[in-house]
Amino acid sequence: MKKLISGLALALVLGACSTTRLSDAETLALYKTHAGEPVRDFQYFGQINGWTPLGDSALVVWTKPSQAYLLELYGRCADLDYAPAISLSNMMSRVSARFDNVYVHGGGSSSMRVPCRIETIRPLDVKALKQAQKNLREAKLVEREAAAG
Repeated sequence: MKKLISGLALALVLGACSTTRLSDAETLALYKTHAGEPVRDFQYFGQINGWTPLGDSALVVWTKPSQAYLLELYGRCADLDYAPAISLSNMMSRVSARFDNVYVHGGGSSSMRVPCRIETIRPLDVKALKQAQKNLREAKLVEREAAAG
């Protein structure tokens, strides 16, 4: 059943991205397709390997090149799409849903930042996500070649 849902979501994303880059909503749908069930928390050693904003209420945090988590936030997080840096609160090297926050640094016009509370944490199947992204790129290339020829 999960494969059927994944296939449908991928088909929806492929259909929506025929000639342009994916919108934040489409990218978020792709990441959600490859996210596991929500977890309470994850190990955090005070440094992230990277992050990807997915609109103004979700992001992916990479803790290692092969380990990432989809963080969905309570409501809108100002300037998340444009921030050059973020940080995460944690307790004893663990980031917890419903207790910890994402902090947006730099960018935008707001000097007083409101912390963005993490609502859910979902581990990503990074290998499957990268394969889906590769498939999307290849499908776009084939589509562009067909349109040009």
